[in-house]
Amino acid sequence: MIDVQRQADDRMIDIDKVGVKDIRYPITVLDRAKGQQRTVASVNMYVDLPHRYKGTHMSRFIEILSEYRHDISPQNLGRILEAMKRRLEAESAHMELTFPYFIEKLAPVSGTPSLMEYTCRFIGSLNDKGQDIMVEVRVPITTLCPCSKEISQYGAHNQRGEVRLSVRFVRFIWIEEIIRLVEESCSCEVFSLLKRSDEKHVTESAYDNPMFVEDVVREIARKIEADDNVTWFSVAAENFESIHKHSAYAFIERKRKPRLAEA
Repeated sequence: MIDVQRQADDRMIDIDKVGVKDIRYPITVLDRAKGQQRTVASVNMYVDLPHRYKGTHMSRFIEILSEYRHDISPQNLGRILEAMKRRLEAESAHMELTFPYFIEKLAPVSGTPSLMEYTCRFIGSLNDKGQDIMVEVRVPITTLCPCSKEISQYGAHNQRGEVRLSVRFVRFIWIEEIIRLVEESCSCEVFSLLKRSDEKHVTESAYDNPMFVEDVVREIARKIEADDNVTWFSVAAENFESIHKHSAYAFIERKRKPRLAEA
């Protein structure tokens, strides 16, 4: 049959990214506690397209995804990108996977277990300059306003917020490690299920540890700066304010030189 995609195009314009977007697909990712976790990802897959070709073969993206869906992890993303480049005869490949990830958490006092959902993302690119892999987590947090606590005779306003932390690294890094780092850097972490004794603990813990969004991103940055494994990070904190119409926001991005040899 005629390969229309490989027919010549006379407009002489290269395309930076062409491919498939927003594919809902079951995948299996590494789980630190259970070995593996099945979830459903929203997947974007792209390659470059030279000006001489009319189009790319979209079905090959799905074929590659199907082959690797049981082994999706930061350490395996490079192999998938290599397969994309090879099968689609491209110079560069790019892939994004966004998925819900669940961790069982115990309530702080009662010990009641429940599943907590976190949105995670793997982003990978491969071209003639090398491979670039990034992991991102979105973590719900609680913050209590230091100003409100200072000026009020009793009480202080608190709110739920979200931290978005992205990292590039040398060695493999667990999703759970990144999430835990964030949860230890706010007024109090968030739980799916709390009994009365747990609610008392959470509200009092937040009151004893007031933090602005500025405090949250600085605390996370301070901890990451002490980790030789991380070569780059960006961290954004957003408070969904309880007494204001607006949200409060802070952001830090840093590139670092690793002090350990690459594995």
